[in-house]
Amino acid sequence: MKCPHCLVEFHASAGTNDLGQDPDGFWSTTSYTCPNPICNKKTFFLNQRDFKLYNVPGAPTYHVAGDIIARSQIRPKGSSRPPVPAMVTVDIAEDYTEACLVLPDSPKASAALSRRCLQHILRDKAGVKNSDLSKEIQEVIDSGKLPSHIADSIDAVRNIGNFAAHPGNSKSTGEIIPVEPGEAEWNLDVIEMLFDFYYVQPEITKAKRAALDAKLKDAGKPPMK
Repeated sequence: MKCPHCLVEFHASAGTNDLGQDPDGFWSTTSYTCPNPICNKKTFFLNQRDFKLYNVPGAPTYHVAGDIIARSQIRPKGSSRPPVPAMVTVDIAEDYTEACLVLPDSPKASAALSRRCLQHILRDKAGVKNSDLSKEIQEVIDSGKLPSHIADSIDAVRNIGNFAAHPGNSKSTGEIIPVEPGEAEWNLDVIEMLFDFYYVQPEITKAKRAALDAKLKDAGKPPMK
């Protein structure tokens, strides 16, 4: 996992503390300690598990903790994602930032915001025709302009999101619908790739070219064509 305090990746070793049960389920906290000596901070999650019947022949049937049905990050509150590059437009940056902030509390809301953010990027930078998100993703993949690793990643947004099972998902990107495990996080990963490809790298290339043209000018040579 990535430490939300210092953003360093590390192999997660969890500690769990049971809190008991109530009519809504069994409750526990999970904690991770960042191994980065500069950080060494703890991250805490609150887990809600459903009820599972435990039955042994000849003994009374009783409830035990089942699968985790909800999990929220309670420390630190906020996003563990890197900041939005300065050259990204305000409307896209706001959707992305909010998608990151609500992720620990509502993956469904985060996914809805990130899908809308993704659609804005594809329309603004890839020039796709206004359609539903599934078709827009296919259009940008078919253009062949994306590096293969990004094309594969953005295609997974559609596959993980299962647009066929949720037709509204591809037509109304802001709709709050169920999400698959890991879908909201994956959407944000893909958006970060697109930020780098569409916004950051062109600016780096532009700056390098300007610096080279300045050197050519000082040498009495014409600028690059």
